[in-house]
Amino acid sequence: MEADLVVQTIKKSARELFRHYGYNKTSVNQLAKHANIAKATFYKHFASKELILHAVLMDYIRENVQDILDKNVREKDLSTFLANTILRVSRVTYTVCNEFVGWEFIRESANAQEYLKTLSEDLEFLLLSTFIQNETIAQTVSEERLTFLIKCSKNIVFSFAFTAVTDADVRKNFISFQKEMLPYLVEATLL
Repeated sequence: MEADLVVQTIKKSARELFRHYGYNKTSVNQLAKHANIAKATFYKHFASKELILHAVLMDYIRENVQDILDKNVREKDLSTFLANTILRVSRVTYTVCNEFVGWEFIRESANAQEYLKTLSEDLEFLLLSTFIQNETIAQTVSEERLTFLIKCSKNIVFSFAFTAVTDADVRKNFISFQKEMLPYLVEATLL
């Protein structure tokens, strides 16, 4: 039980420090000090700073995905539900990367890009398994087609996140994605 409390304390400290200083500017020493634990205790639970980042981001994304799904349950039809869910999850993913890591660091660091690939794959798995657990979706859409929708959407969103220079560019890209691309991806998924 105590180990769970330590892990939760480390995660809470990491969330706060990553949001305040960014991932790159937060050290393991700062994380341990903020969590009021020894550095060795940190490493007992997380082998690296990257692993705590991953745990924090996935917890945050999981909570938000569930919240998004709970709110979207009342959508009029399956295509609207899928489009709105993909769009909202994409926004959450972009926001969490921006808040906790920082896109400048991600664009410039090979390690961050490799990490982002892992995060992207875990997000894909999370979304796919969540969609498959929905009885209506599971009966209507094949896993292969859901994978197509998630992979395409994810790749589009990450590509404009890497190429956008300003927040205004990101907003324009999300609007373009929502109006010009996502409806066709959903339509192709439901064929």
